[in-house]
Amino acid sequence: MRSRSLAGWVFAGPALIMLGLFFFVPVLLAFALSLTNFDLYSLADFGNTRFVGFANYAELVRTPLFWNALGNTFYFVIAGVPLSIGLSLGAAMLLNGGIGRLAGTFRTALFAPVVTTLVAVAVIWRYLLHTRYGMINYGLEAIGLDPVDWLGDPRSAMPAIILFAVWKNFGYNMVILLAGLQTIPTDLYEAARIDGANGWQRFVHVTLPALGPMLLLVGVLTIAGYFQLFAEPYVMTQGGPTESTVSVLYFMYDQGFKWWNLGFASAVAFALFLIMIVFTLVQYRIARARGMV
Repeated sequence: MRSRSLAGWVFAGPALIMLGLFFFVPVLLAFALSLTNFDLYSLADFGNTRFVGFANYAELVRTPLFWNALGNTFYFVIAGVPLSIGLSLGAAMLLNGGIGRLAGTFRTALFAPVVTTLVAVAVIWRYLLHTRYGMINYGLEAIGLDPVDWLGDPRSAMPAIILFAVWKNFGYNMVILLAGLQTIPTDLYEAARIDGANGWQRFVHVTLPALGPMLLLVGVLTIAGYFQLFAEPYVMTQGGPTESTVSVLYFMYDQGFKWWNLGFASAVAFALFLIMIVFTLVQYRIARARGMV
């Protein structure tokens, strides 16, 4: 038994070392940096660095722009995550339902946005959403509707970014859920059909419970990814209009690389890290209470 345990540690050792070096050590260093006044002067001379304790966190709580950025991020997560997972599950069920020889073609087409360069497609979407020259507004005018200032109106800027993010990312979840659907025994559906269950009842009582672990995985990955909203507003709106698309990471970027308040930016990063940990634990507790894991 001891030899088996030793063999397990030997095989897991390299992975644990890499995890420690590239996750735990950076997290600890970020937390240590957040307790200092590290800024541009500290880069020139480390002797200018002072330990300030939790002053950066206190300042963070008193900063209105941080709360605005946190609200924008929550809006993005709450609206985008269910939409992304719902579309992913719908696409996976359509592909799993049997569309003949075209299944591989559709799977590739739907997954293609995932492997495209985020900045490049964000620039393309910015032109698609252009008020005067965008193809989306051309389509709206063709059916008699007024054009929309998608990225210039605070009411439509974040929904436009959500639409882009869902299009960009839902294919990844689709592949995971499709793999889960293909592991569900067909006997369960046949038994439910014999018992008189309709399509919706089979979906609720057979498909969803069988996909429980997959849905938990997809939920955790999607929420973690959506909390790290940065490239989309950075390329498409630069945080505007009127700071309606400033995310927590965008706020951290401004503080760290525009104003060089690196200690304060580290506090922002660690606060976001704690929020993501809390959301992950809540998801796990809910999934465990429902028997999904």
